[in-house]
Amino acid sequence: MIDLSHISKDFGDGEAQVHAVRDVSLKIADGDIFGVIGFSGAGKSTLVRCINLLERPTAGRVVVDGQEMTQLSSAQLRQARKKIGMIFQHFNLMPSRTVADNVAYPLRRSGLNKQARLARVRELLELVGIADKENAYPSQLSGGQKQRVAIARALANEPKVLLCDEATSALDPQTTKAILHLLREVNEKLGITIVLITHEMAVVKEICNRVAVMERGQIVEEGDVFGIFADPKQDVTRNFINSTSNLHKIDELIDLNAHIAQLKPGELIVRLSYATRNVSEALISHVSREFNVDVNIIFANIEILQDSTLGGTVAIFSGERENITKAIAFMIEKNVGVEVLKDARVSA
Repeated sequence: MIDLSHISKDFGDGEAQVHAVRDVSLKIADGDIFGVIGFSGAGKSTLVRCINLLERPTAGRVVVDGQEMTQLSSAQLRQARKKIGMIFQHFNLMPSRTVADNVAYPLRRSGLNKQARLARVRELLELVGIADKENAYPSQLSGGQKQRVAIARALANEPKVLLCDEATSALDPQTTKAILHLLREVNEKLGITIVLITHEMAVVKEICNRVAVMERGQIVEEGDVFGIFADPKQDVTRNFINSTSNLHKIDELIDLNAHIAQLKPGELIVRLSYATRNVSEALISHVSREFNVDVNIIFANIEILQDSTLGGTVAIFSGERENITKAIAFMIEKNVGVEVLKDARVSA
């Protein structure tokens, strides 16, 4: 559905020139929910605005649904943009117009008569769950309701692509979850390809099936969401993943020699990472029974991602050293990542 080939976007000239996007190539399949994640200034918002040519690339080709966007005339581009909806962080609603009028705005040159436009608006408001707000004004709505209006407006011309630029960043966690659920529903019911720009890994985990990680204007890592979370290759990706997990709190506690990180003779602090699909065995209880090892879990972060178990635990292993060594070897055989963070024998 979307094929970006060697896209670059520069702003300014000379020493003041900023290379916002640098030689990015990306393919997004029809029907995907594709995440682009990066810290502030990574270039992700500029990249997504190149898809509908709100920002015209300095170099490269943009092909959407078979049309090379950079080669279209102004009139052709206006038509092509009707099939690319967009929603923003701050909603961009017109405060002086009702919800119905905001949603109807993109239909003003659609050729539909007034009655047909109203029917379409009501259909969209029903889809996004705010049919009762038809005559309300944006100032009377919550943040989540405003974003639902924005989604309805973006869907007015039956687009094939929906671009979401930090669409949940201004919302609280509960509302964010509801909006992401709505976007998934829109994707499933209408078959729309969604490109979601975010700086929050939790958003990517919740909704996306594929993700690209941006840093300094470039894509440094790309793949299916489980693969990226289970085996990140780049430091920036690991930093994002660590920001959504409590498994790295132990590092700080060890540095501070906190009480919980103080070991008795023979003990180990171990971080276990489930980094392959379908780790569903009760490994810790099995290890404890089989090898006569006590496992005291300090932190745990286990979740289901794309129908597979992902995450890990931090635990203190106690027992005979030979038994602990065998237990760790067993877990490694089961494709569990094992990282010994502190060894009482070494620290002593």
